[in-house]
Amino acid sequence: MPSLFASYLRVYEPLTAFDRDRQVFWRRYANEGRALGPVEGPVRQRTAVLEALGAGWTRLPDLPDEAYVLEWEDTLLVCPWNLRLRVAEAALNARSGVPSVLADAFVPPVLAGQAKAIVEDWRNGAKVLERGVPRVHEQIATWGVPLRWFAFVDLEEREIALGGRRRTLRYRTEISKARRRAHRGVSVLRKALGEAPITEAVEEGARWLEEFHPRSIVELDYGGLVNLLPDEILAEDDSPGLVAAGLSALSRGDAEAATEAYEKLVARWRGVQLLERCN
Repeated sequence: MPSLFASYLRVYEPLTAFDRDRQVFWRRYANEGRALGPVEGPVRQRTAVLEALGAGWTRLPDLPDEAYVLEWEDTLLVCPWNLRLRVAEAALNARSGVPSVLADAFVPPVLAGQAKAIVEDWRNGAKVLERGVPRVHEQIATWGVPLRWFAFVDLEEREIALGGRRRTLRYRTEISKARRRAHRGVSVLRKALGEAPITEAVEEGARWLEEFHPRSIVELDYGGLVNLLPDEILAEDDSPGLVAAGLSALSRGDAEAATEAYEKLVARWRGVQLLERCN
């Protein structure tokens, strides 16, 4: 499988978070073994999005319901892909920064209007409840891991597998723990830095986590980034620990220690981010 150099923040919800029809569908989906794992899934997602953006589309096509499936303490949880939103975002990105003639030829205005409405519905969290707009269970970041994501997990929750064809590094935690960490992070950052961009970013993440069932599981997956880093770097990675140390330092007013932790974290991921320019 070709690797996508991206990381992922996912929420897996128990079946009770869905309506009865969806519960039946996802249970059958899991029992039939149709779900792909997080290693193969990103490639399938990307292929589905690209195929749905073929020239000549005047509406968003019907897309299959797909999800990642997780067994957690004898409970079945699913993380739907929400391909319709992915296609909508890709359609708008394809029009961005190109002449209107080319943009209209590849993504017609009618399709672009539909895509914009779908994305705006998702961004307006209130409409998730008012109109039943599907929650987005997976966030994606290319060529790095957003530093705020590390505030939601703990170093002790790391799962790592090195060597062989499928190298993985991920963190999984109960959403109740992720929420507590997120809200504590917001409190510390607001007190120390005020309404800074990092404060707003962590707060946005905290609001996103509040949309899901209280028995959900949060997963931070390094995805294809593991293929950019040698085993020894991955084995020694303690990014969540650095974020925790920085927040702890800020909470006690130790700006020097907080700055040191932040600079170590930025330096660790700068090399990965720079690889995008070489790609």
